[in-house]
Amino acid sequence: MKNLFAFLALFALSVSVFSQEKQQDSTKTEILDEVLVKAVRVEATSPITHSNITKQQLAKRNLGQDIPVLLNYLPSVVTTTDAGAGVGYTGIRVRGINAQSTNVTINGIPYNDAESLGTFWVNLGDFASSVESLQLQRGVGTSTNGSGAFGASINVLTDAVSNEVNGEISNSFGSYNTRKHTVKFSTGLLNNHFELAGRLSQIASDGYIDRASSDLKSYFLQASYVDNNTLIKAITFGGKEVTYQSWNGLEDLDLLENNRTFNTAGMYTDDEGNTRFYDNEVDNYNQDHYQLHWNERYNNNWSTNLGLNYTYGRGYFEQYKEDEDFADYNLEEITIGGETINTTDLIRRRWLDNDFYVVNASANYKKNALNMTFGTSYSNYDGDHFGEIIWAQYASNSEIRDRYYEGNGKKNDFSAFVKATYRLNDKVSLYGDLQVRQVSYKTTGLTSDRVPFNVDENYSFFNPKAGITYKLNDTDNLYFSYARANREPNRDDFENNETVKPEQLNDFELGWRHNTDNFRININGYYMLYNEQLVLTGNIDNVGNPIRTNSGDSYRLGLEIEAAVKLTDKFSVQPNFTVSSNKNKETFASIDGELVNLGKTNISFSPEFVAANALVFQPKEGFQMSFLSKYVGEQFMGNTDTKASKLDSYFINDFNIVYEIKMNSIFKSVVLSGLVNNVFGVKYISNGYYYTYDDTWSVPGNTTTIEGAGYYPQATTNFLLGATFKF
Repeated sequence: MKNLFAFLALFALSVSVFSQEKQQDSTKTEILDEVLVKAVRVEATSPITHSNITKQQLAKRNLGQDIPVLLNYLPSVVTTTDAGAGVGYTGIRVRGINAQSTNVTINGIPYNDAESLGTFWVNLGDFASSVESLQLQRGVGTSTNGSGAFGASINVLTDAVSNEVNGEISNSFGSYNTRKHTVKFSTGLLNNHFELAGRLSQIASDGYIDRASSDLKSYFLQASYVDNNTLIKAITFGGKEVTYQSWNGLEDLDLLENNRTFNTAGMYTDDEGNTRFYDNEVDNYNQDHYQLHWNERYNNNWSTNLGLNYTYGRGYFEQYKEDEDFADYNLEEITIGGETINTTDLIRRRWLDNDFYVVNASANYKKNALNMTFGTSYSNYDGDHFGEIIWAQYASNSEIRDRYYEGNGKKNDFSAFVKATYRLNDKVSLYGDLQVRQVSYKTTGLTSDRVPFNVDENYSFFNPKAGITYKLNDTDNLYFSYARANREPNRDDFENNETVKPEQLNDFELGWRHNTDNFRININGYYMLYNEQLVLTGNIDNVGNPIRTNSGDSYRLGLEIEAAVKLTDKFSVQPNFTVSSNKNKETFASIDGELVNLGKTNISFSPEFVAANALVFQPKEGFQMSFLSKYVGEQFMGNTDTKASKLDSYFINDFNIVYEIKMNSIFKSVVLSGLVNNVFGVKYISNGYYYTYDDTWSVPGNTTTIEGAGYYPQATTNFLLGATFKF
């Protein structure tokens, strides 16, 4: 509670407000680059709740941390990181919705993993350095490509074509031996038509958590052809990540209090009884993306976009395991010196090897009061899952490169939509959006636990959306929207529950926007009504993936307020907050061997109060200081409201400074930046897991439900300093 009071005291210095973009002049020439994402984005006056982030806004804090961390101060957003300091595996939740239910596209191409439905930003280290703009839509949002948005969608537009030759060299260093090195270039337009641009990056960090190191290498390269009505882009980007595993968290409360950086990953006992740590307990993955986009504007009314994509992903995670049963690895018992051996210490690798193909096409028609977009998308995923033993104390009958399990998953996804905005008059605009989606998913082979895994499911979804915007005057408008979303289960859902059902959401949004030069505010109320929502149980599997289950009927009811207030020419405040109620209408749980109806309970990982604030001081052009605050209320990691599953609230503050020095020599400018995270050294926990098991052996004939929890401690005070040389 003291954290809440501290935040409210700071919050009272400002006003509840939000920064939103000004409405674009509809007669302004449309930038061809933006056509890449036009089909999945919304405009300023749309009845869809959203926030826009520009390249310049990302750059201020882009010193090596992943994109979810850079979005931490947007409304209703909660972020976390396994390694504790924002580098490596990071996660984002919006309105309590986890990453598996957030749709992510890059230039309109789906980025969510087709099987897990998750997004792994760690595979694209320093991708923020190649982002032109980003739009976060909260709620169902507009129809998009790929898996449906069930609480949020993030669509990313990569670097725009540059008219002038330019380049930059960027380096940053900080706590936990964190460093980022980036080189970018653009040829500018050659012969007024052609551009070649690219980026190379490396990010490395030892991590706040013991041994939670990251080594991220990435690239971005694009070749463009542009004239007055045509834009063709060939883009390739990707990365290789090697991160030491830190997804186990901490279950020992004594360690959490006295040695909160302790990491159990890789821990084993040697022959002399000493505790040791395997030095290569890593996740090692490569991902390469190839995109081709052709945008054509035929006249003032018609334009089209065609997008092609191929993604190749492959990699493994490696683990040292003690006393593993031969039977779990398809090995036969052996006899040595008359002793039967059926267990062994070993090192295993669990592999993913997948191909992902996408074709997107859209057309836009604009005339007078009508703006209409037609779109379709088809994707094909083919992923192999297999395991290898690369070393064993007793190898039994194994052969080199033997696969102790093999499986395959295939997924096809087709969708088509038509969406339109019609301006009835100077006051009223109507929005409509209809989407159909067909999904087929089939698996064969074995799971990593050598259990037969055969899924053959087909889904047909219809997702209608409608809204209205009423313009009160030049500075104010009201909006209301309704949207339906349907979403299929992911691979883990099928593994954990053969009878898992798809989920459905009906989303109602009502808002008011006010926009002047000195004061901008957006107040938005939402009611998200779910049927068979796949909520997080709190538990995780043996590789740190969250386990979900259908929850019957549930809802999320909330109020979001966000704004920007310019107090003087040099000082502004930009606060936001969300107050919400997130409930399962009826929850059943097995407690002490009996099925108990707990009635209405809180949905896991859904704090009732989330707030952020930025105090921004800009004494002169090119020099800015920002004091950033974030409050996240208490939340439950499970759905039974038990005290053992509660995460405490936390209130943290960051300080960011940016100073650009204009130059006339070799460099156009030098940008110096600094970031101090968690200024006051708060020992907080942003994520964890919760589980139960039944004790049937302590007291014969009795069943006692035992609760357990694990936690992911986040870094105390840490810093990053950077310098970017632009030429």
